[in-house]
Amino acid sequence: MAAEIVNPRSDSTTGADAGSAGAQGSPDEAFFDPAFALHRGGKMAVQATVPVRDKDDLSLAYTPGVAKVCSAIAEHPELVHDYTWKSQVVAVVTDGTAVLGLGDIGPEASLPVMEGKAILFKQFGGVDAVPIALATTDTDEIVETVVRLAPSFGGINLEDISAPRCFEIEQKLKERLDIPVFHDDQHGTAVVTLAALRNAAKLTDRSLGELRAVISGAGAAGVAIAKILIEAGIGDVAVCDRKGIVSADRADLTEVKREVAGFTNKGKLTGSLEDALAGADVFIGVSGGTVPEEAVAKMAKNSFVFAMANPNPEIHPDVAHKYAAVVATGRSDYPNQINNVLAFPGIFAGAMQVRASQITEGMKLAAAEALAAVVADELSADCVIPSPFDERVAPAVTAAVAAAARAEGVARR
Repeated sequence: MAAEIVNPRSDSTTGADAGSAGAQGSPDEAFFDPAFALHRGGKMAVQATVPVRDKDDLSLAYTPGVAKVCSAIAEHPELVHDYTWKSQVVAVVTDGTAVLGLGDIGPEASLPVMEGKAILFKQFGGVDAVPIALATTDTDEIVETVVRLAPSFGGINLEDISAPRCFEIEQKLKERLDIPVFHDDQHGTAVVTLAALRNAAKLTDRSLGELRAVISGAGAAGVAIAKILIEAGIGDVAVCDRKGIVSADRADLTEVKREVAGFTNKGKLTGSLEDALAGADVFIGVSGGTVPEEAVAKMAKNSFVFAMANPNPEIHPDVAHKYAAVVATGRSDYPNQINNVLAFPGIFAGAMQVRASQITEGMKLAAAEALAAVVADELSADCVIPSPFDERVAPAVTAAVAAAARAEGVARR
C-alpha cells in the first residue's frame, strides 16, 4: 500500500469509489491527497537549453566540438563561468536533520523540501538549483563533500541542517570556497525579519535605535536575526532559549550562545522570556511553544509581534492584535508573512550576477533595505513586507546585492 500511496497506479479507483472503500484516517486517504498527486515523480526536471536535432548539433553539443571548450577552460579556468552553467546554478545541500517543522527525518525524506526550494529559486529568482541530500550528519564529512562538489556550482545554499553544526559547517565552507555560501535558515530569515522591522518602525515613526527586541529561540534563525539586528543598529536585543535569557552570567551556554551573550543584552537582563518581554518593543519568535497573553500585555505601547513558528505561531495573531501595532507570522493566511522566499532567490541572483566570491554582511543589509523599500510607499499595519508574489521583489533585491558586492570588493565582474 505504501508504494501505491506515493506512486498510484493509472488504473486505480476514483476518489468517489475510494471514499467508500477506505476507512477514515487510513492510508487510503493519502492515496488521493492532492499533495501526493502534485509530488508524484518529483517537482523538477533538467531541460536542455540547446537543440540536438541532427549530427551537426550533436557534434557541437558533444564530441568533437565540446573538446575545444574543455581545452579552453583547462587553459583559462575562469572561462567555466561563460561556457558552462556553473555561474547560474546553486546546490541546495541538506543532511535532513532540521526539516521545516518535522525535525530530523533523514536525507531521503528531506528531498521534497529541497526540490521545493529549487523550484522557488527558479520561479522567484531565475536561478537554477539542484537538490543534494547527504547521507551523513558528520560536520567534517559534510564540509569535505560539499568542497568536492563545488566546482560544478556557482553557489551553495545550506538548508535544514540542525544547530549548532550548521554554524560550523557554514563557516568552514566560507573559509574554503570562493563562491557564495549561504545558510538560508539563518540569513534568509534574518534578512526578511529586518526588512519587516524597518518598515514597522517607519510606520510608527521610530528608528531601529529606539527599539528593544526579544528573540525567542537561540538556534540558527535566532542567532542570525540577533546578529543582523545589531549590525543594523537596533537599540538592544535579548535572545532567549528554553532556560531563559542568554546572558553572560549563565554557566550552561554553548560556544555559540556565549558569543551571542557577548554582543546582545546590553541591558544585562536575567530571568525568563516573560521577564525579557516586560517593556520590550519587539517580539520575534523562531522557536515554537506558546507565550502567555499576560506577558504580551506587558510589552511596550505600539509594540511589534513577529511570531513566526509554523503552523502555530508562538503568539496567536488574535492575541497579538490586542496589544501590538504590527503583527507578522510565518503563515501565508495572515498579513505580513515573514517568508524566506523574499530573500534567497534575489540574494543568490545578485551575488552570481557579479560572480561574487562570498555573501557579506553588507550584502545582506542591502537586501533587507531593498526588500523594505518595495512597499515603503504602501505601508500599513497589514503591509510592512511585500507578498512573495510581488514581481518587484526579486529585481530589487538582485540589484541591491549586486551593487553591494561591488562596493565591498567581492564582485569579480
